[in-house]
Amino acid sequence: MQNQAYQSIIFDLGAVLVDWNPRYLYRKIFRTPEETEFFLQHICTPDWNEEQDAGRSLVDGTELLIIRYPDYEAPIRAFYGRWKEMLGGPIEETVNILQQLKESGRYKLYALTNWSNETFPIALMEYRFLQWFDGIVVSGKERIRKPEPDFYQLLLDRYDVNKAHTLFIDDNLRNVKAAESMGIESIHFQSSQQLKTALEQRGILN
Repeated sequence: MQNQAYQSIIFDLGAVLVDWNPRYLYRKIFRTPEETEFFLQHICTPDWNEEQDAGRSLVDGTELLIIRYPDYEAPIRAFYGRWKEMLGGPIEETVNILQQLKESGRYKLYALTNWSNETFPIALMEYRFLQWFDGIVVSGKERIRKPEPDFYQLLLDRYDVNKAHTLFIDDNLRNVKAAESMGIESIHFQSSQQLKTALEQRGILN
């Protein structure tokens, strides 16, 4: 039986449906885990990467770091030059959940993702399940990103989504809290099984 309370479900992509992790690449480049972690925490940091997700060009982001850390030029260039090697593939258990939701025909499905507009086309070619969404909003294209409220509002407005009947799913607690502050019910994704259980409890999955 259809759950009338929910009409739309919004998914994050990275770490929810797509296994993206720069460690897959840098474990090949650096000799030790400690070197890898130092590089990702102090050189190519998450904050730096998010600026590309927010619309800064990959070239500009790369050159900025090379000027700052010239001794790391080669691994810095590898971040986007070998970006595809950071993809671990689809998170199959969550893709299966997405497929069940799509096949049920009960809900509109959307994606709201912090992702560079220059690398997102690679994902579109790699993962056919991205075609299942009724709409995808990419931060790099819009030049705004989670957790900024305007980014969530952009999706709501563009696709005429009623937030009172919407569920948002994201692995980043910061992004979940931002959605909840806007009145969007949310699930903090921690595993595919945990998500499945949460959806069953809400009557969304049987």
